[in-house]
Amino acid sequence: MNPLSTLLEAELRIGGSAILWREIIGNGFGLASAVGGMRRRVWAWPVGIIGNGLLFTVFVGGVFNTPQQVNMAGQAGRQLVFLAVGVYGWWRWYRSRGSGAPAVLPRWATGRERALLALAMVVGTGVFALLFARIGSYGPLAEAWIFTGSVLATYGMARGLAEFWLIWIGVDLVGVPLLLKAGYYPSAVLYLVYAGFVVWGFVVWVRSMRPAVTPLANAPAGAG
Repeated sequence: MNPLSTLLEAELRIGGSAILWREIIGNGFGLASAVGGMRRRVWAWPVGIIGNGLLFTVFVGGVFNTPQQVNMAGQAGRQLVFLAVGVYGWWRWYRSRGSGAPAVLPRWATGRERALLALAMVVGTGVFALLFARIGSYGPLAEAWIFTGSVLATYGMARGLAEFWLIWIGVDLVGVPLLLKAGYYPSAVLYLVYAGFVVWGFVVWVRSMRPAVTPLANAPAGAG
């Protein structure tokens, strides 16, 4: 048996339930990518791309013979989008990195950018819900919300918009119950971990946007 077949077929059994090692490993890469994103490190993108490839094979259950045998088009489709956006983010952060400096400077989205993100979330969820229902996906409306939010959050991360963390919170709130119901337990657990992590990441980014206060700025008028 070659290494690829071993990876695709390896399972971990807990309490009589089979869990794919590639789901665990793929989510591990995803978590590492999130840590790198919070720290604004370029390596976050290629690490995330590897995880996306593994998780794509997990959520196309009917094709890759997963224990759940459930096709989740939204979850699988977003992995492909992550691959594309990941390449864009990798290129953007690598191009803008300085010598030892973070690859991107966090900022708040403008009013126009926020309006466009909200509009894209509503329209995208509606359109993809219809598409996922037509192709027989599991939980089409929830999947459409997760898919659209994930794409917008990843785009926001690449652009350095602090609001992308808030979008991830909305994705996690829907993703955890959906994945538990479908039997994808490692992914559901990771979503729970993400929920706490994104709050932390949001605070870190907001703090990084605060202007530094120097002693000179606090000195009395005429001092020095």
